[in-house]
Formats: sequence, structure tokens, C-alpha cells
Amino acid sequence: MKTVLITGAASGLGWALSQQAFSLGHRVIMTDMNALLLAARADALASQDPSRVSFHRLDVTDSEAITALVALLKEKEGGLDVLINNAGITHRSLADKTDIAVFRKVMAVDWQAPVEMAVACLPLLKLSGGGIINIGSMAGWMPVLGRAGYCSAKSALSQFFEVLRGEVAQYGVHILMVYPSFLDTPIETNALGHDGQPAAHPRSMVGAMQTPEWMAERVFEAYYRKKKRLFPDRFTWFASLLWRLAPDFYQRMMVRKFASELEPH
Repeated sequence: MKTVLITGAASGLGWALSQQAFSLGHRVIMTDMNALLLAARADALASQDPSRVSFHRLDVTDSEAITALVALLKEKEGGLDVLINNAGITHRSLADKTDIAVFRKVMAVDWQAPVEMAVACLPLLKLSGGGIINIGSMAGWMPVLGRAGYCSAKSALSQFFEVLRGEVAQYGVHILMVYPSFLDTPIETNALGHDGQPAAHPRSMVGAMQTPEWMAERVFEAYYRKKKRLFPDRFTWFASLLWRLAPDFYQRMMVRKFASELEPH
């Protein structure tokens, strides 16, 4: 039985991933900032088999908390087979209107936290011959208006783990990068505005919105097929290809599709 650790596990894609991991017979360690919701979600799974569920409140930007959690994994949880870096945050705001603190927060949650989690867990993953699943974004592959900080963080995430993959392959550690586009999850509902408060305007989007359950199934399928990258949405994959082949045309189309992002909010 494999042990799977999931960050941001109490809602959205994290909750769907927790349910999927549990349904596959894995032991699930759930972490999240929202302690009350996390406990309720864990109880829901534990009602089926309490031996396969544990949960820990975790602020992924707290280095000491990460260190303590990994020590707990060594001492009481019996090691680790799969780390899923899912916790994330985004913003909807023009770059020149955004407080630098917003960019720092987005980078801390979306880049620094997954990196710290991965590096801290690597000794355990080397022992188990396990792996890391990172929930990136198509915004890390192509620019999206109003998401300068988010695009930067997800791009940095991708580059770090592409390098790490080559460095840890010799230990049998597998890394899957997942690049979803528009999912019906709280990450957009809780998006930050230019001042760090909740964004006041609805998100712009292209293509179809998918459910987190749809995404979670594809994530585990791709991981067990040892895929290195998962592009589940063909429309946004095509858009990222267009960005590489015809960047000026892509920019014009993006400005047209995301015109509302250029309006003052």
C-alpha cells in the first residue's frame, strides 16, 4: 500500500486527488491551511477506513512546519511514496497596479513551497523509489493577461522540476508535471486582487471548464503510466503551441479574449 501526501487537500483539486488516491487503495496524508474543513474531509474518508487516512494542518510557506511534518513522516507515518504539490494561489490584477507583496505571496505558495516540500521529502522518496506530482498550469507555458505573478511562479515551478527530474532519475524517483487550464476550483474564487484582497472581478477564460474529479483521474493515470508531463486540455495545449510558433499573433488573440483584464478594477 502506497502512502500519498497531498497539500491543499481540503478543497478543489486537492480534495478530488485525496478521494481518488483513497479509492485506488492508497494511504492518504492530507494537509491544508483550513483546519476545520480539512478535519471534516479526512473524517469523510476515515469513515470508510480510518487506517488509511491522516491529516495535518500545514502552512506550506512555513519552512519549520515543513521540516516538522517530514520528521513526522519518518517517525510515525511509515515513510512516503508520492508527494503531490497541489496547494496554490493566484491573482487577477495588472502588473503595474499590483502590490509587490501580492507577487511575493504568489511566488511563496506556488514556487517556493513545492520546492521546499520536494527537497525535504526527497530522502524518503529515494528510499521508496517514489515520486512527485506537481500541479502546474498552462499559465506557466504561455502568458495570460492579469496573471503576471502567477505565470512567473508556474513557469519557475516547471523549470525547477524539469531540472530536478534529470538529477533524481538515478534514484528511481519519478516526477510528473501536470498542466491544467481552467478548473472549477476555489483557487480562482479566492484569487487575490491588486491590493491582496479578494479580486473584485470575475475571471476571463477560454475553452471549457473541467471538474476537479475529471482532472484527478487523469493525474493518477498519467503518474502510473510514468508520464513526465500531462496536458489534459487540448485547446490550451494548442494555445501554448501557438505562443511558441507565432507569439505576436498569440498576443493579439490574448488581448482580444482577455480584454476585460485591461479595464480598471
